[in-house]
Amino acid sequence: MTSKHEDPILLTPGPLTTSLQTKQAQLRDFGSRDSAFIEITASLITQLNDIVHGGDSHACVLMQGSGTFSVEAALGTLVPETGHVLVCINGEYGKRIARICDVIGRRHRILQTAEDQPTTAKMVEETLAADPSLTHVSIVHCETSTGILNPLDEIAAVVATHQRGLFIDAMSSFGAIEIDARKIRFDGVVAASGKCLESVPGMGFAILRREALEQCQGNCHSLSLDLYDQWQSYTRTRQWRFTPPTTVVAALAEALQQFRAEGGVAGRGARYRKNCETLMNGMEKLGFVSFLPRAIQAPIITTWHAPADPNYNFNAFYDKVRARGFTLYPGKLTQVETFRVGCIGAIGAAEMRQAVDAIAAIVEEMGITQLKPAARASAAA
Repeated sequence: MTSKHEDPILLTPGPLTTSLQTKQAQLRDFGSRDSAFIEITASLITQLNDIVHGGDSHACVLMQGSGTFSVEAALGTLVPETGHVLVCINGEYGKRIARICDVIGRRHRILQTAEDQPTTAKMVEETLAADPSLTHVSIVHCETSTGILNPLDEIAAVVATHQRGLFIDAMSSFGAIEIDARKIRFDGVVAASGKCLESVPGMGFAILRREALEQCQGNCHSLSLDLYDQWQSYTRTRQWRFTPPTTVVAALAEALQQFRAEGGVAGRGARYRKNCETLMNGMEKLGFVSFLPRAIQAPIITTWHAPADPNYNFNAFYDKVRARGFTLYPGKLTQVETFRVGCIGAIGAAEMRQAVDAIAAIVEEMGITQLKPAARASAAA
């Protein structure tokens, strides 16, 4: 993929660089009750459900807003007031789920691991066995704050064995890393338009196991975020309950055509893995140190230790790299200074090589010679 981009290429976890066709899909005005728009909505629901092989046993429910809107909507809908959620945390988005539980009044227990360590099935097994009051488990599949990939299939198997509900935040993995409802049992998986499906931000969606969803009437803390009500209303009317983001829906419909043409999850995941490999090889050759070992690095976004060199300043580094056509992302860790470089969007290995070349030029321009982080540099000394 070597298409030219007039705007800086977004090496971020979303919003991200979209194709010209996806941008152009937003140029038409739709009425929410237009027959064409109704058909687009119905097609989206079917296609998104098909990505996880949900079939008749699952229902896809669309939701306005950012991905976090859908995370809160799904938690508030699936987990009753009497529920008790095991929140697995090894990054900021796991912490956000715990915060949501606090705000919406859902009892929860935290299973915390270090930011560079995956949550393991054994940890979940031991916690569920020790606490029979737990009704649900939440896991962030790919933790966007670092890029770490948690072992979803193994955790799902443990949760199913204990007959608890499983909630999956798949915001940064959906469409690029397999999630198969025929192989794993989950109550809900949530993602959004502006991530690996390569559309614009502005809507999310939840794919919910019908058997679980049917028990959710009256659970939700919110009128607008009630996925049960959204589902029931759509089933009756084929309409969104409240004003839909029509241009975002149209853009996602176009992006899904490109997704299918690329080979779906397998094709998109392969391109992202190539992007990630190209980026990591190039950055390591320059002397940067990755925060994660490759064995647990998802091909979505990479995290890099900030150089120990006194000439390094992230804001200056960011501005100079952006002036050369690439937008990076600040780190989100609390213990060490980092920055992030994404591998997703309508870009390929050629753009990743160009990004590495731009970073190399800025390193030289800023006079940065010590690229290893302070802790590792002192340890090596």
